[in-house]
Amino acid sequence: MDAAARAAAAAGTDVGDYAAPRWLPGGNLQTIWPALFGRRTLAGAPRYRRERWTTPDGDFIDLDWLDDAAPAAGAPLLVLFHGLEGSSRSHYAEAFADVARAHGLAFVVPHFRGCSGEINMGPRAYHSGDHEEIHWVLERLRGRHAGPLLAVGVSLGGNALMRWAGEAGEQAVRLAGAVAAVCSPLDLAAGAVAIGRGFNRLVYTSMFLRTMRPKALRKLGQHPGLFDAQALRAARDLYAFDNVFTAPLHGFRDADDYYARASAKPYLPGIRIPALLLNAANDPFVPAASLPPLHAHGAWVTQWRPAQGGHVGFPAGPWPSHVQWMPRAVTAWLLRSLGRPAAASP
Repeated sequence: MDAAARAAAAAGTDVGDYAAPRWLPGGNLQTIWPALFGRRTLAGAPRYRRERWTTPDGDFIDLDWLDDAAPAAGAPLLVLFHGLEGSSRSHYAEAFADVARAHGLAFVVPHFRGCSGEINMGPRAYHSGDHEEIHWVLERLRGRHAGPLLAVGVSLGGNALMRWAGEAGEQAVRLAGAVAAVCSPLDLAAGAVAIGRGFNRLVYTSMFLRTMRPKALRKLGQHPGLFDAQALRAARDLYAFDNVFTAPLHGFRDADDYYARASAKPYLPGIRIPALLLNAANDPFVPAASLPPLHAHGAWVTQWRPAQGGHVGFPAGPWPSHVQWMPRAVTAWLLRSLGRPAAASP
């Protein structure tokens, strides 16, 4: 893709056409309401077909394939990497599945280890910089899908995806035609500070630890001595959890080392395929000041930064709102990056 084509792909949907409903002011409401009450789909909940893959280290991951539509031969495959403690049933995943269905795309959600409803077997879980796992998944999908591959990562999944794209550089085009990261904490240390304070700590941190702590303790039951159970039970924020569990299980010295080495932000200049970064300026998890400057990384990286949207919210439409604006806009951008027209929005 030459510079002119990249610029045309980047033009995409103007983020100026997004505005949250007036009755949902502020980043927190725009985060919480869509996840709990926003309409996800227009054609009903997606039906998935589950497939289990054995990983190179003898563990497993589960992939959920959209199974209630028959994409045309050669249609692109849209791959969604979910966020922290997410799954194929997260509100954004079902919304992307619905948009993929409307566009006639194949669609799959590879679950990070331990996120498919069944704890994985190995002495590890998943983390924000899991670029080697991203590479393995995309490589295997590339080997079995004839059409183009498009990948989108949400929050944690987006950081891992961009970490992969920056690391892969010129080689990324062998596996993916274009990538997008939605509401991703590209500077993990800044994100950890933001989510560990005030309302965020009270609501969001508590929500995440409610599932992460029991899963970690089940992992300890599988592998006695893997980490300090007392220190994990005492963890009251994600930094402490990462220090005890995430960092040491995945080869990092501590949480600070993990955040420094896993953050995608320093790797963005190495990206050599069309890449979209979508972050709302009022995201309570991701401080706008921690994001890369707009237009900082040349023609390969496009940044959309609407003033509103919250964290993976972007509610739209009349009461009770829907969550289709973001997946429609992102999918349309990815398709344009391949030079394909996007289907009209329903």
